[in-house]
Amino acid sequence: MPDPDADKAHMAAALAIARRGLGNTWPNPAVGCVLVKDGRVVGRGWTQPGGRPHAETEALARAGEQARGATAYVTLEPCSHWGRTPPCCDALIKAGVARVVVATGDPDPRVDGRGLQRLREAGVIVDLGLGGEEARAINAGFARRITRGLPLVTLKLATTLDGRIATAAGESQWITGPEARRAAHAIRARHDAILVGSGTVLADDPELTARLPGSARVPLARVVADSRLRTPLDSRLVRTARAVPTWIATRTGQRPGVLAPYLEAGVQILPVPRAKPGLDLGALLGALAQRGVTRVMAEGGAGLAAALLRGGLVDRIAWFHAPGIMGGDGLPAVQPLPLAALSAMPRFRRVASRPVGADWLTELVREENERACSPGS
Repeated sequence: MPDPDADKAHMAAALAIARRGLGNTWPNPAVGCVLVKDGRVVGRGWTQPGGRPHAETEALARAGEQARGATAYVTLEPCSHWGRTPPCCDALIKAGVARVVVATGDPDPRVDGRGLQRLREAGVIVDLGLGGEEARAINAGFARRITRGLPLVTLKLATTLDGRIATAAGESQWITGPEARRAAHAIRARHDAILVGSGTVLADDPELTARLPGSARVPLARVVADSRLRTPLDSRLVRTARAVPTWIATRTGQRPGVLAPYLEAGVQILPVPRAKPGLDLGALLGALAQRGVTRVMAEGGAGLAAALLRGGLVDRIAWFHAPGIMGGDGLPAVQPLPLAALSAMPRFRRVASRPVGADWLTELVREENERACSPGS
């Protein structure tokens, strides 16, 4: 008979290793798998960078012959379709796994219950639902891309207590301390792409990479919303475009001669319809989803933040507060929305809050997404 406590512990381990893939596996989900036989872990695996090999394949390779008769704890329904690798449900069946405990189903229409069905038809015991809420939170971006054609969007803000991001003269480095900046890089590393407006590029000439000592990862795709194509050709982003994926989203109809220097530097251009005052950000995010992006971190500036909030496109907020007050002449984190009534105000719910050095990090989710998102996922 299955031991409920043991099942919970092994699924918790599978969920923990699934998170290792966040930011590294797109367009695939981040999945964890733990193989257990006679109460002992015989194999572990998680989705590898670039989405291959899958978690089940990795765990089976480590277990070898010990997989026969084992129980597999998997955070997402094993795939049932052929891609660049054979279906994972077939691999589990071939290895002789006796039982598969699955946290949640796969919303991909190529799978969506077929993997579970194939396992059951082969005589494998299948239990579904243990750890499901947490598993869905981990892959909320993957599910959103599959079901809605959009990535999950986290808006990151670093402000004073009164919501200011720079002095009236534009000085902004550094409002928060080194611990907060390291934490921000850790959040970046759990996303597939980082999105900024052209104003941020002009003001800060950022590098927009996830710089964490000792971490090897799939390069973060850097995306600039730049309707007027103001990104300087000598900016860090353009100069390093051949080494790190760099995409500039600009209005459709730009003259080929204007685009040519960017293309020659290795920048990829995303044509996006115009909208007042800049680009259609829903269309931009849709274009990113088509490229396989599941999780986007938006970092600035105030105009981009306002446009995303106006469009109802922000799913989560990671807000770093510095313990200082700048006053009304400081530049706000969000430009006017504007709002005719309080009922139109975008609302979020705090799900986590913790000190980070001298600063404070508050994590929030959009109220309608509360059940689909959780802190730290």
